[in-house]
Amino acid sequence: MRSFIHSFQSEWLKKKRSLASWIVVIGGFFTPLIIIIARLVHHDQLPQLYSNPGFWVQLWNNSWESMAIFLLPVGVIMATSLVTQLEYKNNTWKQLHTVPLRLSTIFFSKLSVILVMMIQFFILFNIGIYLSALVPYLLVGGVSYPQAPIPLKAFARENGLFFIDCLPVLAIQYLLGLRYKNFLIPIGAGFLCWILAVAVISWKYGYWLPYTYTMFNFLKGQTHGRAIVPPLNIHLLAISYFVLVTGISYILYITKKEKG
Repeated sequence: MRSFIHSFQSEWLKKKRSLASWIVVIGGFFTPLIIIIARLVHHDQLPQLYSNPGFWVQLWNNSWESMAIFLLPVGVIMATSLVTQLEYKNNTWKQLHTVPLRLSTIFFSKLSVILVMMIQFFILFNIGIYLSALVPYLLVGGVSYPQAPIPLKAFARENGLFFIDCLPVLAIQYLLGLRYKNFLIPIGAGFLCWILAVAVISWKYGYWLPYTYTMFNFLKGQTHGRAIVPPLNIHLLAISYFVLVTGISYILYITKKEKG
């Protein structure tokens, strides 16, 4: 356990010097910032908006629409690929494998760093959502604080489900990032899968592509064009994909003859 903690700390320090850290921060606050700007521009509509009993649910849906469809899957693709490419970029794989650490420790410490980054991303995004309600209220006169209670339990549950739904994307990008030295390959493959996911959400078997899961989770119970939300537990599918792909990735990593 001690060696894992030390390995995790080392990987976390490496991550701080990468673009992946900025992706987490910028991605977490991007949509809330757009909402704040839009509401300040149309400030005359705020009194009616803030008095709406469904204010928080409406804000939540507005915030998650672009996040679930675009920013979350694309952010996972980029951040995961960048973190796994750090050793190739700095040509330090051979140096890393000379330290007295098990391959499993190296593999899971890197994966754990990415998972913690995702948790950090969700925390920042939720802080951003609250700020997108608070800032216009503080800056625009005549706007009362929303009287409707924040449905914290429902929002916490949805956060957990969105986190689960992005795990397969993380696992696939982690596998690709460890396998290929050129970071354009996992990035390119990830973007192609995301584009394909947008195309197949109107197909009844679109759930076979795990890049669709965050989209389906947002679209459930709503009418959005021709999107076909599968009558399946996509969250269970997401966990299954994550475990399966992570297992394959681990086997490929420890059996790879030339590690870097």
